[in-house]
Amino acid sequence: MAHPRRSPDDHYVTDTSDLQLETELILCKHLPVNPESPPPLQRNQHLQFLVKNLVQGFPSRYTSQDASQPWLLFWTLQGFSVLGVALDPDNRQKAIDTIMTWQHPDGGFGGGPGQQAHLLPTYAAVCALAIVGRPGPGGGWDQVDREKMYEFFMSLKQPDGSFLVSHDAEVDVRGIYCLLVVAHLLDILTPDLLEGTPAFVASCQTYEGGFSCASQPYFSAEADESTILLDGIRPPLGEAHGGYTFCALASWIMLQPYLKLHGQAEQRPSVNYRKLMRWLVLLQGNEIELGGFRGRTNKLVDGCYSWWVGGCFALLASQGIGGGYGRDVEPAGETQDEGEWDDVDESVWNKLWLQGYILSAGQHPSGGLRDKPPKPADSYHTLYCLVGLSAAQHNVYLSPARRARVLAQWQSLPGYTNEELRKTSFLEILSWTEEEGGSHVLGGSANRVNATHPIFTLTMTHTEALMSHFYKQTISKSK
Repeated sequence: MAHPRRSPDDHYVTDTSDLQLETELILCKHLPVNPESPPPLQRNQHLQFLVKNLVQGFPSRYTSQDASQPWLLFWTLQGFSVLGVALDPDNRQKAIDTIMTWQHPDGGFGGGPGQQAHLLPTYAAVCALAIVGRPGPGGGWDQVDREKMYEFFMSLKQPDGSFLVSHDAEVDVRGIYCLLVVAHLLDILTPDLLEGTPAFVASCQTYEGGFSCASQPYFSAEADESTILLDGIRPPLGEAHGGYTFCALASWIMLQPYLKLHGQAEQRPSVNYRKLMRWLVLLQGNEIELGGFRGRTNKLVDGCYSWWVGGCFALLASQGIGGGYGRDVEPAGETQDEGEWDDVDESVWNKLWLQGYILSAGQHPSGGLRDKPPKPADSYHTLYCLVGLSAAQHNVYLSPARRARVLAQWQSLPGYTNEELRKTSFLEILSWTEEEGGSHVLGGSANRVNATHPIFTLTMTHTEALMSHFYKQTISKSK
């Protein structure tokens, strides 16, 4: 089989161009002889990699991740879920007990016992509880202090609608995503919590179309109006990045019920979906890069962006952008330039190429998944390669039919002051469903992994179970 041509070169040698050439030469060695028959998913090796980390502990090189203990556990547990494996009761309870040692007495979760509460490990801890936890004593779910969690969130809120990731720390859109996921899962959404946040998220979009980590707020110079934000001056901070972009886009979609209920039409912030779609599409590597995704313009492909970039397409499709709708979905067409992308279908990105990258280059021979060869496997890349594979295999979409079924079963409860926001947010999150017959699994059914909720990076089952518990709803299993 002839090797594909290398990427275009301007003949100006730099460290970047040298790395690109070196990467392409390495990836060429992993091209399958038959593109339709890539290496099989080494499910057992990956499970053994995850089990070893869970039972025996992590190698010494993970010492630097002491403040990321919830993440290490979440990556492991969700890796099991994507591969269709559940923990035995003893290990489930050990996981629950470990997670609860990370809860801070003033709300939220830290990166380890006794560590300062932080939005990122709070997300990882709560999502890990969604996987292994249960209601009742010792089950974790009812031991989460939701009242203090809400107080912790509000203590981080800034005048421009953003949030610090922890006390005395920085603003980062990834923290906002983590906060919104937890607030949705635990039923602690309020208009006060969300006020100003949509405008902040929208302001992080850069000239390229992707999103940066934050934006720079400017306030009125008048002494008596120092807290009046000047909306017209909010330059994004830094360049567009795949991880920031996924978090910003998922946050933007989670904020839509609030915008519809509480937003003022004449001041409603907007996102340029056309520029975002163009930027995302251009991040997919060419044939010599096996169709993997890079995270920034002019960077190397990396397996983790299979999710951070590849996962964005389902989110955009939910807003009527880029096709890929389920059979009962009508394109929304919101915030879309007139006449743009009308002819775009599912081929806007190559799902089979991405599956080929993960199977051919992402799998480490001894188990676990990686950035790319010759890098070692690690827990982070193992999960995000697996959920990227899931995004490329399954069409998960917002189903109006599913929404109608959930709405018909909604039970209004006394004592809630934000009933409409609660209900609408619950319905939107649980309206995501996998299209039956819509899967395209490269290499056959043996390579299939479970579908993933496009917003939460959990399975649909775990998402529904945790939200149904905290919203006090019962959703029947009938289709």
